[in-house]
Amino acid sequence: MIEINNLTKQKINPFLIKKFIAQALKILKIKKSISLVFVGLALIKKINEKYRQKNEITDILSFIGADNYLGEIIISLKQAQKQAKQAQHSLMTEIKILIIHGILHLHGYDHHYKKDYKLIVKKEKQLLKILKV
Repeated sequence: MIEINNLTKQKINPFLIKKFIAQALKILKIKKSISLVFVGLALIKKINEKYRQKNEITDILSFIGADNYLGEIIISLKQAQKQAKQAQHSLMTEIKILIIHGILHLHGYDHHYKKDYKLIVKKEKQLLKILKV
């Protein structure tokens, strides 16, 4: 099951996002539920402070679940919009990039160390290519 909650006033297409997540999970052979929440800048900053002790805005946070629940991905739509503009691609492309990053975190990939960072970036690029992002 894929659950999407948009806590912002900004419009998104949940059908396309669910379809994209389902494809990514299938490629990674993940058969667990996942939830995706879109939030604003203030809320992502508050969550980042509470759980990571970082009093700053971030683009994405992920929280690992248990059993048949892979976890939750939280994306700041405003931050994603800023990053999309900087990268000169669409908001939907940026959302897809962030979703892949979040799923990989939930699937056990991390980037605290340089070698881990290289591995997650490589895996992201592979998935984005397969998914034609």
